[in-house]
Amino acid sequence: MDLNAVRMFVAVVQAGSLSAAAARLGIPLPTLSRRIRDLERQLKVQLLERSARGTRLTEAGMRLYEHAGRGIEALLEAEQAVVSDQARLKGRLRLSLPQTFEPWWDLLAAFQRRYPDIQVHVYSTERRMDLVEDGIDVALRVGAIVHDTMVARRVLSFRNVLVASPKLVERLSLPAEPEDLHGFPCAVWSTRIDVPARWDLGGQVVVPRAVLTANDYHLLCSRALGGDVVAELPPFLAAGPIREKRLVPLLPRHPLPEWPIHLVYPPHRHPSTIVRTYLDFCQSYLPNIVRACDIGAAA
Repeated sequence: MDLNAVRMFVAVVQAGSLSAAAARLGIPLPTLSRRIRDLERQLKVQLLERSARGTRLTEAGMRLYEHAGRGIEALLEAEQAVVSDQARLKGRLRLSLPQTFEPWWDLLAAFQRRYPDIQVHVYSTERRMDLVEDGIDVALRVGAIVHDTMVARRVLSFRNVLVASPKLVERLSLPAEPEDLHGFPCAVWSTRIDVPARWDLGGQVVVPRAVLTANDYHLLCSRALGGDVVAELPPFLAAGPIREKRLVPLLPRHPLPEWPIHLVYPPHRHPSTIVRTYLDFCQSYLPNIVRACDIGAAA
């Protein structure tokens, strides 16, 4: 059996398509396709079903991948160990992050200081990217996980907080109950201008008088700091201004819902060494993220 062709086959399965695997391996697509066909002829079985949407494993392909994936990963790890006990991880890590999630920026900086030879590519978007089709190794997702085919590792959770500037509170007074917000100009996070925003405040649903909607929390924070609006902010954006007395948390007895945060990655049986290292590093760095999201310490 051609072990190099088997390695290419494993790369195709992990990338989700021949074209994506060819890009990752740095070889021409026709060359990769020919090597896979040669492997199928050598084994006298079809390993991949090809379509315009990508590739799918046949039953024989699944059996080969289950065994070959373990072997390829073991060989790569053995190669790294033999080259040097102090060998540094090298390669690329493709990540998807939600916009404005600043605590993860510090995590990535710390990760690259620890592993300087890992090149990190970040796609920062509110769009739910297809991890396989878009070639993403790990995505950070806020909210419920809708793709049950992905592996999701829950890492933490947080609640957004309603805030206003002391100037606005002095002018309009401090709201005592959720319904009092009807008298306040509000700025809400939204991607839909045709759907009214709703705030669930401790089980009481309020439709705020939204004078501004945006899918950029930095903009909402700026307008709140300017004394123009009540805004819903992630805790890591609100904590500093609250600590500095530039923002005041509103209705603490009526908290907004809790948002779970997951690290999501494709269901490979054997994630790469770089992906496993990143996942473990994230887990070890979580106390720093929790402190950044601690509104109680800032209030």
